[in-house]
Amino acid sequence: MLSEREIRSHLRPLKPVPTGMQPKGGRLPPIRCIFYDIYGTLFISASGDIGTARGSKQPLQQLEALLGRYHVELPPEELLLRHYRAIEADHRKSKKRGIEIPEVDIIRIWQEVLPDFSGEQAREFAVAFELLSNPTYPMPHLSEILAAGRKSAVRMGLISNAQFYTPLLFKWFLKADIEDLGFDPRLVFFSYRHGHAKPGPQLFQLATEQLDQMKIPASAVLYVGNDMLNDIYPAQAVGFLTALFAGDARSLRLRTDDSRCKSLAPDLVITSLSQLIPYLSPSAV
Repeated sequence: MLSEREIRSHLRPLKPVPTGMQPKGGRLPPIRCIFYDIYGTLFISASGDIGTARGSKQPLQQLEALLGRYHVELPPEELLLRHYRAIEADHRKSKKRGIEIPEVDIIRIWQEVLPDFSGEQAREFAVAFELLSNPTYPMPHLSEILAAGRKSAVRMGLISNAQFYTPLLFKWFLKADIEDLGFDPRLVFFSYRHGHAKPGPQLFQLATEQLDQMKIPASAVLYVGNDMLNDIYPAQAVGFLTALFAGDARSLRLRTDDSRCKSLAPDLVITSLSQLIPYLSPSAV
C-alpha cells in the first residue's frame, strides 16, 4: 500500500460550491437509524461522485509520472482508454447475468488492464489513480455530525457506491476506521462488495433485511444523499425517509430530466450536514 507520506501529498483541501438552494422540511417521525451516501455527501468529490471521472479532465501529466513510477510503458491516454473499456466490458457481462446496475471490482479491472501487476500492485495503483482522478475532502461539519451520532441512540450506517479504498477516506482524514466513528458494521453496504450499484435496489433491500433483524422499521430510517436518482429514488422505494444533501454544486444531482424523479420529493433538503443534528434523537424535531 502507498505510504502515508505519499497519500498525504495528494490530499488537498476542497471547499463546497454553494448550490443556491435553501433548506426545506421540518418535523419527522422519530428516527432510529440514519444511512449516509459517501461521495458528494459526507465527502466533497472533485468529480462529483465515484466512477464519474471519465467525463472530467484527467491530470495527464501527473498520470504520466505515475505510470513511470510503476514502469508502465503506456501513454496516459491509452491507459485511460483501456481502463474504461475494461469497465464497460465488465458491465456488459454482468448485465447479461441479469444485474441491472452492476458494480466492478476495481482491483480485477486494473489487473486486466495491467496484466503484469500482482494483486497488491493493482491495489496500490488503484489507490494512486483514484487520488489523482477524484480528489476528495471531508464536507464541513462531518466530524461534528458523526460525533453527534455516536452520542445519540440513532444507529448510523452507509449505503454507497464504493470501492475497497472508499473506507480509507475516513482513516486518511478522520484518523479512524468507520466502526470507531460510530457506523454499525451490520449497516454498511458498499457496491463493490455485492456487485450491484445504485440506483439499483439491491443495496437498499439488503439494508431493510438487516433492519428487520434489528426490529427497526423502514419508516424510522432516514437516508441522506446528494442524488435524486441514485439516493432518494431507491431509498423511498423501500420506505425510508429521505434527505437530499444540496451542499455542493459539484455533486448535487436533481435529475429533473429523468421520469423516475419528476414527481419525487425528499422529506428534507439540507445544505449543511450540521442541519441533521436535531434529527439524531429518538424524539426528532
